[in-house]
Amino acid sequence: MVDGVPISEDAFAQWTDSLRPHIERLEASFFECLTAIAFADFAGRHVDIAVVEVGLGGRLDATNVITPLASVVTKIALEHTDYLGPDLTSIAKEKAGIAKPGVPFVTGEQDAQVLKVLREEAILRGATPIVAIPQSAIRNPHLQLGLKGPHQAQNAAVARAALAVLPEPFGLRGSEVPASFADAFIPGRFEVRGSWIFDVAHNPDGMDILVSALEEARPRRPLHALVGIRNDKEWRPMLERILPAVDRLILTVAPTVPDHQRWLARDLAGWADERVIGQPVVFEPDFTRALEMVQEGAATTLVTGSFHTVGDALAALPGFAPVG
Repeated sequence: MVDGVPISEDAFAQWTDSLRPHIERLEASFFECLTAIAFADFAGRHVDIAVVEVGLGGRLDATNVITPLASVVTKIALEHTDYLGPDLTSIAKEKAGIAKPGVPFVTGEQDAQVLKVLREEAILRGATPIVAIPQSAIRNPHLQLGLKGPHQAQNAAVARAALAVLPEPFGLRGSEVPASFADAFIPGRFEVRGSWIFDVAHNPDGMDILVSALEEARPRRPLHALVGIRNDKEWRPMLERILPAVDRLILTVAPTVPDHQRWLARDLAGWADERVIGQPVVFEPDFTRALEMVQEGAATTLVTGSFHTVGDALAALPGFAPVG
C-alpha cells in the first residue's frame, strides 16, 4: 500500500509474471514471493520511505534482506513458539535479528530481562544507537491518538522515538508528538463502527490488550463476541482471557481459514466443558449463521480472533468494507 492505495490487480499480476522465473528457481515460499512483489512495487511506485513489518520472527524472515533506516521492536510476546523458541528471551533473540551495523535500533520493551537480550543482540550486530523507551515516556495522559486503547500510548512513544533517529529529510527532531498521530488509523485495531468493534487480536498478548481496551472504552452492554481463531494459535488462553469480559461468546470458523487450520468441534467442546460450565458459549461453524446469532440481544458486538475473522466479517456485513 502506497499513500493509502493498495497495489492494483494488474500490477500484482505483472510483478508475478516478471518475478516468476526467480520464484521457481529458488522455490520461494508464499511469503517470500509476496515480500519480493511488495519490494518491487515500492520501487516501481518510487516510494520515499516504507514501513516494512516482519512476517515471523526477524532473523530469518524474508523482509530481513533489506538494510533499513531504523530497526524497531515494539515489544515481545509469546507467538510462533514452534519456530522462535519456547520463551520470551528466545523469541527476543530472533526478533533482534533485524538489527544491522550502524543502523539505529529502537524498542519499547519494558521487561528488564527481555530488554537485556534485545540490547545484547543489537550490540552484537553493530546497531547504533540503541534506544530503549523508558516507562515514563509512555505515561502521557495528554496524548491525542487516533488509535484507541491504553497500549497505543506505548506504540506512539516507540513511533516517536523511531522518527527521532531517522536521517534527514525523514527525521523529526525535538520532543513534540506530531499532530498527525491523532489521525492515525489501522483497520481492525479496536476499530469502532457504530455498535460494532473489530479487533484482529490473534495471540494471548493481543487478547490481553483487547480486554484492557474494552475496560477503558466501556462499551454498551450486553456485549457479545464473535471469536474465530486458527488452531495453530494459542487459542485456549485467548478464550479464557476474553470470556470474562463479554456477556456472550459465539465461536466460529472464518471462511478464509485453510482447512488444516480450522477448529474442530470436539476440541472446543472439551474446552467449554472443562472451563466455562454455565457460561453461554456456542460453537457455530457456519460463519453466516454465527454472524446472525452474535447480534441477537446485543447492544455491542465484538468480532475478534484473527485477520481472517475480522476481514470475513467486514466483507459479509452490509455497508462494511473489508480490512486492508
